Amino acid sequence: MRNLIAFPLLGLAVILQSSVLSQVRLLSGYADLLLVILAAWALQERVESSWHWGALTCMFIGFISNLPLPVVILGYFGVLFLARVLQRRVWHAPLLAMFSVVFLGTLFFQVLSFVFLRFSGTPLAIGDVVSLITLPSLLLNMLLAIPIYTFMRDVSYWVYPLEEYE
Repeated sequence: MRNLIAFPLLGLAVILQSSVLSQVRLLSGYADLLLVILAAWALQERVESSWHWGALTCMFIGFISNLPLPVVILGYFGVLFLARVLQRRVWHAPLLAMFSVVFLGTLFFQVLSFVFLRFSGTPLAIGDVVSLITLPSLLLNMLLAIPIYTFMRDVSYWVYPLEEYE
């Protein structure tokens, strides 16, 4: 029952990502709201359903993205795996873990996308990709990290109340 909150929340995030945030560009990069939401959700210590959220996100993104589904699945589940590992190891500094997951997750997803596009025959120069897409996307994702983390922490307190958690 607790996983049902993922449908409206991630559905709204997909709509915001595809309509609003895709128009807010810095050079050629844009923020990946769903990556930041998944990272923030997986870093909450009470959350048990981060993998379910990842599967639903991959399904939603599979419908709106031009990237093939294996790249999307590998990218988002890589972010979830990193977040779960850091959540267990760096639990005393949650914002440090959030910034680390967003930073490394963005780089991982961008490298994965670049490798796929390169092998599919798209001529991309690595220097242009890094300076025009990856670094601006990284900056925008980092700017979203704190407000999204705070929002997802509040959602996790609502979905997993303290009395029921203990």
